[in-house]
Amino acid sequence: MTFTLLLAAAVLIACLLCQKLSDRIGIPTLLAFIGIGMVFGSDGILRIPFDNYQFAEQVSTIALIFIMFYGGFGTKWSEAKPAAAKAVLLSTCGVVLTALITGLFCFYVLRMPLWEGMLIGSVLGSTDAASVFSILRSKRLNLKYNTASLLEVESGSNDPFAYMMTMIVISLMTGEEGVSVSSVLTLLFSQILFGIVFGVAIAWAAVFVLKKIKLSPGMDDVFVVAVALFAYALPATLGGNGFLSVYLVGIIMGNQEIGDKKSLVHFFDGVTGIMQMMLFFLLGLLSYPSRLPAVFLMSLAIALFLTFVARPAAVFALLSPFRSKVRQMALVSWAGLRGAASIVFAVLAVINVPTLESDLFHMVFLVVLFSILLQGSLLPVVSRKLKMIGAHDNVLRTFNDYSETTPVQFIQCTIPRRHAWAGKRVRDIVLPPDTIFVLVQRTLSRAGAEAAVNQESGVKAPNLLVAGSHLKKVTENIAPKGHTVLMPGDIVTLSAKQPENVDGIPLREIVLTPRDGRAGRTVAEASADHPDKLIVMIERGRRVIIPRGSTKLLPGDRLVIHEEAR
Repeated sequence: MTFTLLLAAAVLIACLLCQKLSDRIGIPTLLAFIGIGMVFGSDGILRIPFDNYQFAEQVSTIALIFIMFYGGFGTKWSEAKPAAAKAVLLSTCGVVLTALITGLFCFYVLRMPLWEGMLIGSVLGSTDAASVFSILRSKRLNLKYNTASLLEVESGSNDPFAYMMTMIVISLMTGEEGVSVSSVLTLLFSQILFGIVFGVAIAWAAVFVLKKIKLSPGMDDVFVVAVALFAYALPATLGGNGFLSVYLVGIIMGNQEIGDKKSLVHFFDGVTGIMQMMLFFLLGLLSYPSRLPAVFLMSLAIALFLTFVARPAAVFALLSPFRSKVRQMALVSWAGLRGAASIVFAVLAVINVPTLESDLFHMVFLVVLFSILLQGSLLPVVSRKLKMIGAHDNVLRTFNDYSETTPVQFIQCTIPRRHAWAGKRVRDIVLPPDTIFVLVQRTLSRAGAEAAVNQESGVKAPNLLVAGSHLKKVTENIAPKGHTVLMPGDIVTLSAKQPENVDGIPLREIVLTPRDGRAGRTVAEASADHPDKLIVMIERGRRVIIPRGSTKLLPGDRLVIHEEAR
């Protein structure tokens, strides 16, 4: 027991160190977790014997429950909604097309048995949520055209359909009594129906409890853990798709105004982090590196075909009717990373189909390694080459309760005429604690600029930026000192310490639609109807507006709202 605890602690520390190292050298973190498992495994340095597929499948299922739940919980539906139709089409029909094309390749080109090829295609049909989330967040890939939301929803929702495809093919391969077209359709119908019905019902019941019942501090986390487990187990017991159910529960709960959501986000950040470490380590531990050379060429062929033929064919076939840009479809094709879910489904196949002719587990294992190493590492490069990085997009906006990590924040404003600061020296202005003037930008007329030059004894002042060749206007950047006098029209930038934790300020974003009663009205008029809601920021196109009572709200405005707790 003591040795096991010591080993667990060593593995967690090694995973954390590898996470920091991988961020610096650019290798996906999840690949490092698999590598640690291989080092600890039967063919590794420590040679820990482990080949218990049943135990690995059970532990992996639990890990996937929390990863999929948090994938849904962190999805901001207001951002994902414009891309939802494309994402759902890819996560359903895309999985089927990818599985069929890959299965036929294995049958006709690699000469594998038909159903075994279809099983490999089904297992590899989905993209991996953990891999996609990890790279999008860690690399801050601000993708154009809602592509980040598209990838997030697709990767989070396609595992249930890959699972269904895998279970159907397993049923056909094992030749269970009573297996027929009607029974397969019944299985498919019950998986989807029970998954959706139980997912929606459990989610709204949980939201009701969290809104109406005040739990003790920290008990919200325990309750939501129980909800996630219940959301998987109940439909799965009755023949439904537990993964689909738990993902829907995550989406619905994550997009409701429930108390202490910020602590839930932090809690599940830690839980899913541990689950990812455990899952990828366990799958690496289960592998035998000595068996990889025997299936290397076949695995490489499947990986290349899947990356450059099957996935792009499915993506272009399904997204072309939406008139999606070629650059976007190319990036979505490249971002179809395979990961832990595929290996877990391969473990499930090995357990249920003992007559497999090929080493399916290690073949899928190699395909996943190839996908994470090549596609994952090059995803930022491919995004830039395809010109899909948006300067005014923020990938963190697609996740609920996103926050920046910069230790300071900047405030910029223009000094209007008759303002209390106009004409005052910096040293005479009383600022809030932990706040300082950083920059004063002053636009000068030609006469003012010449005067500034004359003050420098005929030498141009060092911080004057000439606009045009005739010196019509000049912008002076001033590093403010105590004697600096602020003038009307100056643009001042202040720096303040960013708080590590602010309690009691729940912020949410909404996009103002033409049907919203606030559209076309002033902030003061809208606030009169909603006294418990304070509009703290308006984003209009590329402009950021700090609202005043007279500011008029327009359709399409993105409002950041502070809502009083009730």
